[in-house]
Amino acid sequence: MQRRYFVSLSGVLLSGCAVLAADGSRLPKLPIGPTGTYRLGAGDGLKIRVYDQPQLSGEFIVDDSGMIDMPLLGLVPAATDTTSELADAITALLKAKNLILTPSVAIEVSKYRPFYALGEVNNPGQYPYRPGMTVLTAISIAGGFTYRAEQGYVGVTRDFGRGPAQYRAPITALAEPGDVITVFERRF
Repeated sequence: MQRRYFVSLSGVLLSGCAVLAADGSRLPKLPIGPTGTYRLGAGDGLKIRVYDQPQLSGEFIVDDSGMIDMPLLGLVPAATDTTSELADAITALLKAKNLILTPSVAIEVSKYRPFYALGEVNNPGQYPYRPGMTVLTAISIAGGFTYRAEQGYVGVTRDFGRGPAQYRAPITALAEPGDVITVFERRF
């Protein structure tokens, strides 16, 4: 009988540890990434202009595999590139295939991939990203905090190239497209 009591006490201790981790207090801090270097990802909409070549210009979406499908070039890798790196890659492909002798390519992001708000927000869901938004702005877009919300920090799930991981972030941190922002329940 004494052994059974010990097992259930350890189960209680383990469940208590899970509660501590569920509030986000033990998450690693969100690393500060380089500013101004937006990396493309699946779901981004791109406006690509090849000077004096309307048949090669247009709107393209980065697909789930990280590629865009361009006329005459086929599938071009785009994920993890900046817009200038992708423009250089397209320029190199056009030259390599002898399609244009001196191509000039300009790319802009026409639609950013969305961010997601979960947990103690009034309207959890998917929302369009706006450049320069903070986590607090993202929470405001999702209807603001509920009355049970922890308002000092949040969990941010982000991929830094090694697969997605969840981090603890202040509400003043910059949000990025594709982020999953989790607002935790505060402890009473």
